[in-house]
Amino acid sequence: MPTARRTLFLALILVAAGSLILTTGAAVLDGPADTFADDDIAVQPADGPNGDYAYLNDDDEIVVDVSASNPNLPADFEGVNPDALASADGVFTITYTGDEYARVWIEHGGENVTFVTDGGSIEGKANNATLGPNQTVAVGLEIDARGAAAGTQLGADEFSINATSVGPDDASMMDASTRQTNDGGPSITVTAPSADRREFDASDVDRGDTVRFEADGMHLDGGNVTLDRLDVEGVRNERVEVNAVGSPGPVGNGSALTAPTTPRSMAYLALDYDFEPADVDAMTIRFSADSDHLNSTDTDPENVTLYRQTDAGDWEEKPVEVVDDDVVRILGLPEDRVHFRATTTEFSTFAVAERVPRFDVTETALDPAAIDPGDEATVRATLRNGGGAAGERTVALTADGDPVANETVALAPNETATVAFASAFETAGEYDLAVDGTDAGTLLVGDPASDEGSADNADAGTGSSEDAGGSGDPGPTEEPSGIDFVELGGVLALVALVLATIALVRRAPRS
Repeated sequence: MPTARRTLFLALILVAAGSLILTTGAAVLDGPADTFADDDIAVQPADGPNGDYAYLNDDDEIVVDVSASNPNLPADFEGVNPDALASADGVFTITYTGDEYARVWIEHGGENVTFVTDGGSIEGKANNATLGPNQTVAVGLEIDARGAAAGTQLGADEFSINATSVGPDDASMMDASTRQTNDGGPSITVTAPSADRREFDASDVDRGDTVRFEADGMHLDGGNVTLDRLDVEGVRNERVEVNAVGSPGPVGNGSALTAPTTPRSMAYLALDYDFEPADVDAMTIRFSADSDHLNSTDTDPENVTLYRQTDAGDWEEKPVEVVDDDVVRILGLPEDRVHFRATTTEFSTFAVAERVPRFDVTETALDPAAIDPGDEATVRATLRNGGGAAGERTVALTADGDPVANETVALAPNETATVAFASAFETAGEYDLAVDGTDAGTLLVGDPASDEGSADNADAGTGSSEDAGGSGDPGPTEEPSGIDFVELGGVLALVALVLATIALVRRAPRS
C-alpha cells in the first residue's frame, strides 16, 4: 500500500480544549476527501466546530490552517495567545476503506504542535492506530506556544500521513507496528514484531538508490544499546529485504565474540537478507547507547567498536565513528544517547563491543638467584598491552603466592614496558616467585641445605650403634697431613714452573 501523502501545514495559533475519540464503528464517507494508498485511505475535515481548522485545497489535499488565512474562520480570528497551552479535538479524520486492516500514523518535524488521538500522540510508527474496514480515527492537535512570539508560525510547513495494510493476525499483535512510505523514492515497509526484531522491505528501488530502513531504537541490549537505522547503499536490485534480530548475548545458536584483543561484548545484531552482497555497495549500521549506561559501565565511547562474524566463524573488527554532538543536534537525534555508525560491505552477525586493555607478562628475570637473609632480590618483568585500548594496571610480585611488591603500569595498545620489583627476604628458605601468575624463578635465601646437614650430623650422633659405626670395624683411618688437595695443587704448579725454568736454562746456548 503506497503511503506518505504530504500536506501543507500553515500557522497554528488556536485556543480550544477537549478529548479525542477513536471511532470503531463503520464509517460512511460524505463529501470529497484526500485519498491515497489506492484510495483505501481517505482524509477529511472532521464534523464539528474544530473541523473548520482543516479543509481541502485545490489539489484535494488536506490542509490544517489555524490562521487568518483560513477561509473557514472568522475575519477577527487572532489565534493562540503567546505562552499558552491549547488543544483541539476532531480537526480531521482518517478512514480506512479497504478489506483488511491498516495502521496509520503521522510524522512531521515541528516541536510546538503534536497530532493526537484518543488522548495520546499519533506521531511516529510506534504510536500508530490500527483500523479495520471502514473504521475512522479522529485526529486533533495539542499546541505549546510557550516562548513563541506573536504572529510566528508554529509547527513545520508540512506533515505526512503514513499507512500500511496488515492481515488480521498481524493486526492482533500488540507489540507490532508497521511503517510504509513512498515519497517519490522506494516504497519502504518496516514491521516491528517485537522490541528486538525488525522486518525491512523496500520495493520499486531504482538502480543505485540508497535505501534507508528506520529501526526506531530496536533493542540490542534493552534500551541500553539500540539499532537506529540501516542504510543500504548503491542497490542494484528492485527489491531489498532485511530481517534484524538483537540480543544482549549471542543470537540463537551463534557463538560469542572472541578476538585476540579480548574485547568486551555489549550486544549482538543478526541480519538475514535476500540479496547478494555484490548487489549493493555497502551498508551503514547506525546504533546508539544510553549515556548513563556507558557511564555506569565505565565505557569510553571512543572505545566502542563493531565486529562482524565471518563465514569461517572468526570475528573481524569494523571501523566505528562516533557521531559529532553538533550533527546529533542538527539531525534531531536524542541527545541523551551516544550515536555511532559503521560501514560494512559484508553482512552476517555483528557484535557491538568495547575495546579493553589486556596486560600480558612476556618475560621475567631474577637477580640474584640466591641471597643472604635480610638482603634484597630484584625481579624484572616485561609487560605488553595486547588489548585494543590504552589502560593502567597494578601488577604484583608474589612469593609462594603471597604478595611482596607491586608496580602500576600504563600502556597504550601494543606498547611494552619493563618494571622492576625489589624486595628483601628475612627468613631463610626457597621461594617460588611469580609476576601476576607468570613464573619468575626460585629464590634461595640463606643456605637451607647446610642447616639440614647439621641436623643430620646431630641425628647421627644420637642414633643406634650401627648407625654410628660401632660394629667393631674401625674402617679406614685417615692419616693427618699438613697439605690438603688445594694446597697440593699449588705445590705441583710450583714444581712444574721450576722444571720448566730448568728446561729453559738447559736449552739455552752456552756463552
